[in-house]
Amino acid sequence: MGGSHAHTSHPETRRMRRWAVAVVAPFVVVTLVALALLWPGAVERETPEVAGAGQAGGTVVAVDREECPEPLPDDVNGCGSATVEVDEVDGAPVEVGARVETTLPNGTGAARIEVGHSVVLLHMSTPDGGTFSIVDHRRATGMWILAAAFVLAVVAFGRWRGVRSLLGLGVTFLVLLYFVVPGILEGSSPVAMALAGSAAIVLSVMYLTHGLTLSTTVALVGTLVSLALTGLLAWIAVAGLHLTGVTDDVSTTVGMDLGVDMGGLLLAGIMVGSLGVLDDVTVTQSETVTELARANPAYRAVDLYRAGGRVGRAHIASVINTIILAYAGSTLPLLVLIVANNPTLGAVVTDQVLAQEIVRSGVATLGLIAAVPVTTALAALVAARAVRGEETAS
Repeated sequence: MGGSHAHTSHPETRRMRRWAVAVVAPFVVVTLVALALLWPGAVERETPEVAGAGQAGGTVVAVDREECPEPLPDDVNGCGSATVEVDEVDGAPVEVGARVETTLPNGTGAARIEVGHSVVLLHMSTPDGGTFSIVDHRRATGMWILAAAFVLAVVAFGRWRGVRSLLGLGVTFLVLLYFVVPGILEGSSPVAMALAGSAAIVLSVMYLTHGLTLSTTVALVGTLVSLALTGLLAWIAVAGLHLTGVTDDVSTTVGMDLGVDMGGLLLAGIMVGSLGVLDDVTVTQSETVTELARANPAYRAVDLYRAGGRVGRAHIASVINTIILAYAGSTLPLLVLIVANNPTLGAVVTDQVLAQEIVRSGVATLGLIAAVPVTTALAALVAARAVRGEETAS
């Protein structure tokens, strides 16, 4: 019976592949229609401009430090000026090759300046001609080096599957940057854009990364079902806890200046943020059940479900901590501020900033927990039927 596993074109397999196509086809059609209806570009959006503002880039060629009238912390640049030789201009009234003198930046988050640093200059017009200030470091070279190291590591370890995963990552960025975000900026519902974008990512990236297999189809269906449940739970939690999505200066600016529905953007962020972890769990469960069926053809669907469920519970137990730490790490400065300003644990937990992150983590975890039984049950049924088909064909 071991030789029967080599058969891949028997009637049962072809029948199951036709079943897989029939299941996925409606999702594909609905996603394509949604993409066509929501595709950004139909509305011309005016980008607000600051009068007299422009940017330039250059290299610090000299730093002239002076004694400050009052002592400053050790982690700032101190008083004095820096001379920057301009090599890139973006709207600023200066020519390439010119040297610009500007005061050293200070304050929380200010860039530390030394000779040889590559910096970004911001120009603001004033009645006497305008001033330049150093606002940040240029990081393009370092980012390209990091990206190259990332690509080499993924390809070296994953080989062709690593290449496919990188292509899938590229598709994800394209969908987010050219569909989801522009659509939200044009006034479309953030939730609708997130749903359509997430479906497009799942349908394209999962097959691109893992191949056109039955186990991938099972993982895809499990991901879509769990994503829909995650969206529903997120809507209930956000509405029930009266979360607005406005918790800091950035969200305030996005809501007021760009007119974005911040409550909807919060829901969209929860769904998009949950998608990657759902992919991980559903693919793992589907592949695990498939391999169990191949290793022991005597397993029935119920046996496969029980065995796969044990693997899923272990996986979920580790992923839960990953989700909590990921959200805690991304909001650690805000968490420090909240704890400093609230003397009791109850006040800390119920503060909207932290409550919003708890909702993100809790809803994402509930979606993951639901993904395990849904995907495992579907994978068990499909794998058991495939094994029986192989035995019949042999």
